[in-house]
Amino acid sequence: MSTVQTWRSQLDAGNVDHDEVVTHARVRDVDLPYGAGTMALITLDNGFDHTKPNTFGPRGLLELNDALDQVAARDDVAAVGVTGKPFIFAVGADLKGVSALADREQAKLVARLGHDVFRRLGELNVPSFAFVNGAAMGGGVEVALHCTYRTISSGVPALALPECFLGLVPGWGGTYLLPRLIGAEKALKVIIENPLNQNKMLRGPQAFELGVADAMFEPADFLEESLRWAARVLTGEVTVERAEVDTGKAWDDAVAQARWFAEGKLHGAAPAPLRALDLVAAAKDRTRDEGFAVEDDALADLIMSSELKAGLYSFDLVQKRAKRPAGAPDKALARPVTKVGVVGAGLMASQLALLFARRLNVPVVLTDLDQERLDKGVGYVHAEIDKLLGKGRVSADEASRLKGLVTGSLTKDAFADADFVIEAVFEEMGVKQKVFAEVEAVVSPECVLATNTSSLSVTEMAAKLKHPERVVGFHFFNPVAVLPLLEIVRGERTDDAALATAFATGKALKKSCVLVKDAPAFVVNRILLRLQAAILTTVEEGTPIEVVERSTNPLGLPMSPFVLMGLVGPAIALHVGETLHAAFPDRFPLSEGLAKLVAAGKPGVYRPDFTLDPEAVALFEGGSSPSTEEQVLARALDALAEEIKIMLDEGVVAAPEDIDLCLILGAGWPFHLGGITPYLDRTGIAEKVNGARFHS
Repeated sequence: MSTVQTWRSQLDAGNVDHDEVVTHARVRDVDLPYGAGTMALITLDNGFDHTKPNTFGPRGLLELNDALDQVAARDDVAAVGVTGKPFIFAVGADLKGVSALADREQAKLVARLGHDVFRRLGELNVPSFAFVNGAAMGGGVEVALHCTYRTISSGVPALALPECFLGLVPGWGGTYLLPRLIGAEKALKVIIENPLNQNKMLRGPQAFELGVADAMFEPADFLEESLRWAARVLTGEVTVERAEVDTGKAWDDAVAQARWFAEGKLHGAAPAPLRALDLVAAAKDRTRDEGFAVEDDALADLIMSSELKAGLYSFDLVQKRAKRPAGAPDKALARPVTKVGVVGAGLMASQLALLFARRLNVPVVLTDLDQERLDKGVGYVHAEIDKLLGKGRVSADEASRLKGLVTGSLTKDAFADADFVIEAVFEEMGVKQKVFAEVEAVVSPECVLATNTSSLSVTEMAAKLKHPERVVGFHFFNPVAVLPLLEIVRGERTDDAALATAFATGKALKKSCVLVKDAPAFVVNRILLRLQAAILTTVEEGTPIEVVERSTNPLGLPMSPFVLMGLVGPAIALHVGETLHAAFPDRFPLSEGLAKLVAAGKPGVYRPDFTLDPEAVALFEGGSSPSTEEQVLARALDALAEEIKIMLDEGVVAAPEDIDLCLILGAGWPFHLGGITPYLDRTGIAEKVNGARFHS
């Protein structure tokens, strides 16, 4: 029995416990110009608008197979085309369906079904064309790869093979077909490097430049131009030329380089990227049948893995919970924001000014103590806009408009007509209280006052104001333009209107907002500082820094503990640590070594060439009870399990899911862990420390 027949039997018998949103494959005939004949054009469409993209589950794959049966039975077509509904080509496998697969045998069946259906596009007796009109990911990209030719719209916002990000491999032909199309080096950027760099996407022109598509056209008449181009290919007027792929040393070198990259990112903690590398490494010598067969096995193994379950949990958080923040007030209460004030003109303030101007398209005015600082801050914003212009991210007109929106003022009177003012000044309570008092004297009673504090009490900051109810925490993460998390902190007297305005503004800034109680260091910094406190304790007991740096490798975190400290800055780490020590002295001991590091003016324990600085290392020496890597990690994880339980008991966030969402979006915590709480459950640490799992 063929895979197609097996799946029909499974579905007829009700063996698939999943309510699939079927992507239909609708066939229509198109008379091509230039006498090229008739094209059978298949449009992928699940019947919903672009907010629910086309995906492939068993029923959708079978419907595509039926469409190909219909086309293959005809002798009056010159070619077959595949395109998507408006704005969407296809975004891959139906992940809800993947998570519902019962066992490895069924997982392998779905892998084989994808191969058996998609490969028909490349094995018809007429040429096939993929017209990638919109977003294409995963299996959507693989559909296109199976076709003989591909065009892409210059307006495509996202093209990617994100499987390794989730805990899978491109298992419907991606690891075999893409490197053989564009070469191993370019393919591994798409398969390995981009997914492990916060799931980076390619835009249409980038995909075309890589050679993924043979031609590119503008969105307005994309399908019409693609059909004309296809006709010229069929008549021989256009000959598609592709660079020859080197299947010798260059292929091996590319795989070796990608292994080095993946190891540096994950330290072997996640199996999917390594499995994908093995598949690409072997693809240069395998036949198509052999390449697809090993993809089937890899996909079947990974679908059953705990890594995928964690990846899907993370995906669900980012795609759903992040868009519907727990505890957010009625959005109808939000006030319009037509002008923004930024107190300060340093690096963080300047980043905020650029973000508000780009996303809200409203005037933004910065203030600072002297003209030199102010000019430097506004100059930074204008320079960044020029960089966007140089990269083609904004037009010349838009660049001029954005520059006009961002101005500076030496007095806070410029905030008189602002609806939203955010401070980004020195992290000291007295300074922030003084700033807010000065701002309150000039703004309207409805103006929301936001603080970008990373650890100080929002309630205390607002305590001396006439209207403390309008003060809200608005904690960004650095770099502001990259990290999507925004911790929105409700003070004890913050009212719903101010909070709703903060959430609406955060959404307009394209940030994922999480409601946080006004507790010391909020969520991300509190967890990272508890991790740091546990680790620094082992260093001061005598554990070598090299051992500590390796201790977290099994987690596959984006940075080791002391590299992260160097990025954040020892002075900031010390300041936040002092705030937490004042609140919870037993759990957040002060580090003498860190204090010495800051006093010595050291930027961290590493030199610019990433070798350890002996002078910095010496500041932590003196202990006589070293720990092993395993012991350091165990203590750190025990501390995290304890702290997260306390935070949930205190109501810092609504649920464990919000802890995980904050770490994924604010600290780059790996998708394959599922944040931290599922990992603590899977490893038994949560139950050992707290007596219960975080999730049922």
